[in-house]
Amino acid sequence: MAEAVGRPQRAPMGRAIGRWLAIVAAGALAACQTIVPRGAERAPPARVEAPPPARPDAEVVAGIPRDDSRNRVALLVPLSGSNAGVGQSIANATMLALLDTQNRSVRITNYDTATGAAAAAQRAIAEGAQLILGPLLAEDVRAVTPIARAARVPVLSFSNDTEVAGGGAYVMGYIPAQSVGRVVDYARSRGITSFAGLVPNGLYGQRTSTAFLRAVEGAGGEVVSLQTYGRGQVAAAASRLAAKAPYGAVLVADGSASAAAAAPVVKRGGNAGTRLLGTELWNSEANLGARAALQGAWYAGVSNNLYRQYAAKYRTRFGAAPYRLSSLGYDAVLLTVRIARDWRVGAPFPEARLRDPDGFSGIDGAFRFGRDNVAERALEVQEVRAGGSSVVSPAPSGFGR
Repeated sequence: MAEAVGRPQRAPMGRAIGRWLAIVAAGALAACQTIVPRGAERAPPARVEAPPPARPDAEVVAGIPRDDSRNRVALLVPLSGSNAGVGQSIANATMLALLDTQNRSVRITNYDTATGAAAAAQRAIAEGAQLILGPLLAEDVRAVTPIARAARVPVLSFSNDTEVAGGGAYVMGYIPAQSVGRVVDYARSRGITSFAGLVPNGLYGQRTSTAFLRAVEGAGGEVVSLQTYGRGQVAAAASRLAAKAPYGAVLVADGSASAAAAAPVVKRGGNAGTRLLGTELWNSEANLGARAALQGAWYAGVSNNLYRQYAAKYRTRFGAAPYRLSSLGYDAVLLTVRIARDWRVGAPFPEARLRDPDGFSGIDGAFRFGRDNVAERALEVQEVRAGGSSVVSPAPSGFGR
């Protein structure tokens, strides 16, 4: 268990994002400590006196120290096991956000979900948490949600599985359907009407293909072919695709390595202007520009402008590069701090504020929660070019009403 504490917030959150690089990180982690008394020295016998009356504010309780001046927030992420790297990166990001906002109305305590997400949630709630940030994995969200719902504690998960949303659980992760919809709309605006798709077997492929079909239909286009494939079989699926019919754009619902393997065959089945389309998976890959076969491809994802600045600051403080997902933890804290201005200490978290129609701003740009408890994000479209990617359709700065 570890805790993060920042300094008092002096400016509204809207300005905190714009000037966050100028803020000097201050404050420290308030960690759980065990005080070991020194050996008692010999002393002459003394007169026994009655002890002073106990003070109400000196009560000794089990667990973490009682804090009557800050709202308790629990961070549930894997801090051990195979996902410890990303979990620790998220934990570091939440600490950085508290320092950057100079906030002292929120106290965040970390709990390791690798040893049991349900147990972590129970412990967090027993120790006074009124809001849970995390968990990361969908199965952990399913384990935590009923426990949190019974205590009326909202859950802001980092999962991208929309099926875990609801019942007090919210999904902050990057949703494939939103990325697919954004890039299809952009391709359609560039005059492309015929689409095809390559999707891997499995749950991700199933959900992405459903989103793809709906997005193309909604944009007024046509899907001429959709091919599925198993691990290592993307080139064979691309050959089947190329034999079907001409197409203007092909979605590859996989990482950039699979897309690059399919690209030569895909382009032979189309024409010189055929575009490859990627998903949000490409947003976290740093070597896109090194794959010559992907040059000219389009994909949609959250903006990387503020993320690059955040990543530089993270490396300076922690001596390593952050995981791309860690920005979810940073933005979850920004959201919490903004709402905490009207959150009375000791009171339940004001969950209704999560559905602010104007949304919130963070490292990953604008986002807001709808009735489905899923974060709707303002996404940009990037084009892969030699040496990296360039924005060809910027993300909206907010949500019009």
